[in-house]
Amino acid sequence: MTFSIVGHCPETGMFGLAISSSSPAVAARCAHARAGVGAVCSQNVTDPRLGPRTLDLIERGATPTEALTIVERTGSHMAWRQVLAVDGTGESAIFSGPNVLGRWSEAKDRNVAAAGNLLAHAGVPQAMIDSFRTSSGHLGDRLVGALVAGLAAGGEAGPVHSAGLLVVDKQSWPLAELRIDWTTACPIKALVEAWAIYRPQMDAYVTRALDPRSAPSYGVPGDE
Repeated sequence: MTFSIVGHCPETGMFGLAISSSSPAVAARCAHARAGVGAVCSQNVTDPRLGPRTLDLIERGATPTEALTIVERTGSHMAWRQVLAVDGTGESAIFSGPNVLGRWSEAKDRNVAAAGNLLAHAGVPQAMIDSFRTSSGHLGDRLVGALVAGLAAGGEAGPVHSAGLLVVDKQSWPLAELRIDWTTACPIKALVEAWAIYRPQMDAYVTRALDPRSAPSYGVPGDE
């Protein structure tokens, strides 16, 4: 029901992920990232507890591979789960249980991992990895571009209805957290449009939080 990608930018230290699904509000349940630690997607028959659990293990010193080995051993009903993780060293790891739905596949490289289930084509994750590896610019641009590439490669077997982008940087809150929770049109196209609007304002929102005195104009009536 889902295809996703987690990524790390070694130049900036940012972590992030992009995800899409036929289910509603997929990013609300599946997207997890922590500044200075990593990014995790927990999907298929989703257990949202697995994201924070995996990030906790990485933060305590486990590699993504070690963290997912522990999660596989200690989590509940793991045969139905699919979990992707990446950390600050660039290591990535994926766990896909034997009961993951439909046609599923996975692909990974340094600083990136992608996976999906109920896919139209087994090559979708690799297409996302290829897009991420050959693109440049902001991590958010590369993640959204990879999601578009996954859709072009076939995406899910049926129509998708939700999508999301999550990026963390230096603060404890997300640098960007954009969600299309339900649409009968293309949620990935809507996410691309939302990112194009949000991206130019992104740094200003951080400045406003840290020091409103140096923030740019809010652009609202009464603000000079």
